[in-house]
Amino acid sequence: MSELQPGMKAPGFTLQADDGRTVSLDDFLGKKVVLYFYPQDMTPTCTEQACQFRDRLAAFRAAGAEVVGISPDPPARHARFRDKYGLTFPLLSDPDHAAAEAYGAWQLKKMYGREYMGIVRSTFLIDEQGIIAAIWRNVRLKGHLDEVLAELAKME
Repeated sequence: MSELQPGMKAPGFTLQADDGRTVSLDDFLGKKVVLYFYPQDMTPTCTEQACQFRDRLAAFRAAGAEVVGISPDPPARHARFRDKYGLTFPLLSDPDHAAAEAYGAWQLKKMYGREYMGIVRSTFLIDEQGIIAAIWRNVRLKGHLDEVLAELAKME
């Protein structure tokens, strides 16, 4: 499969959320979506990222976008993560990493000389019709939310 590019239809998914609901990408048709893939709940960088989205959620919603996080963690762990940090956007469980693979966020990684498959921190901005408007791969947190909000502003 070719790598996703802006202008392509976003791959659909149906996953279980932190609150037990089943959530599909189609549930968000008519809204913009900031979809972000992250490696694991409760880790320092993933916690910082989730809290940054939490703290700026009003700005994303003012721009007409919903924020959705996806990782391989099970729904119960997502629920603990949500409750511990007061997260108010859905966290979806992708245990077989099918959604991550469809978005190209499941890749070979290297750490301390060891290779393994895992989530590459990635963000996708999806428009109201389900088309990818922007993609950020290998995300570094500093300034990232500003970049996403700036791209959202261009979509007005």
